[in-house]
Amino acid sequence: MLRINISFPSGHTQSLSLPHLATVRDLKILAQKSLGKGFLKLVTDRGDVLANVEDTLAGAGIQEGDYLTAIAQQPQLVAARAAFALWCCGGNKVVTWGLPEWGGDSSAVQDRLKNVQQVQAGRFAFSAILADGSVVTWGHLDYGRDSSAAQDHLNLNNDKVQQIHATPYAFAAILADGSVVSWGDPEYGGDSSAVQDQLKNVQQVQATERAFATIRADGSVVAWGTPHYGGDSSPVQDKLRNAQQVQATERAFAAILADGSVVAWGDPEYGGDSSRVQHQLTNVQQVHATARAFAAILADGSVVTWG
Repeated sequence: MLRINISFPSGHTQSLSLPHLATVRDLKILAQKSLGKGFLKLVTDRGDVLANVEDTLAGAGIQEGDYLTAIAQQPQLVAARAAFALWCCGGNKVVTWGLPEWGGDSSAVQDRLKNVQQVQAGRFAFSAILADGSVVTWGHLDYGRDSSAAQDHLNLNNDKVQQIHATPYAFAAILADGSVVSWGDPEYGGDSSAVQDQLKNVQQVQATERAFATIRADGSVVAWGTPHYGGDSSPVQDKLRNAQQVQATERAFAAILADGSVVAWGDPEYGGDSSRVQHQLTNVQQVHATARAFAAILADGSVVTWG
């Protein structure tokens, strides 16, 4: 038997015994049971993470009496329409289940899912950001899995993805240089080519069912996607200055400006027309949304709704 010492950063140590032919998977399972933690990252005294669970302990360089550090990880779960994805930040695997063609089967990309930082779900696909800023996608080919156009952009500019946002059938990623790339169904915001030259210094991204809206560093707003879902902000573009925050219903956006006023656009029946209460929308502090309406909290604590 091989004796291995597992320690938490707090100093608590547990001594475990395993057969010489045991694998890293066997060690992790025993450590998780013994220490009462469901998700652990094991690190050697050389600073190497035991990432390949199929390795034997000898193959991973583990010897009798070695000390390993156990780092407890917080699992995170995201859901698409008919599939789930379970992952830990910095982990080297994403566990998926559900309808295979809608994101429940990630086996085709599992070997690329190393050091995962974020997983974003669309309705029928998932996108993961890795520590090196690259993106891995899986699920339905037409509804977000095919990120080849975005990958070409990333490879050309050598930029790292910082955040990913989603409509049901498309994704939009903010890159390290403040630009944005999108992919998926064009009617759901998957094609941002018409406004690509404007997508610079982006700070925030918000989404309706079929459109995206971004706030840039100068407070201007850029939107794309299906027009009557908020993808066309041209009717109010002259008012969209010094935007601080954008919220969304299923088919409309509402932006809080620096002066405390609000500008809305998109489908009027979903909150895209705030003209009826525009005179009341002053000193707005927050805006929240349901599927078809907005509610604004003013500085005096009163609430104004529309939609």
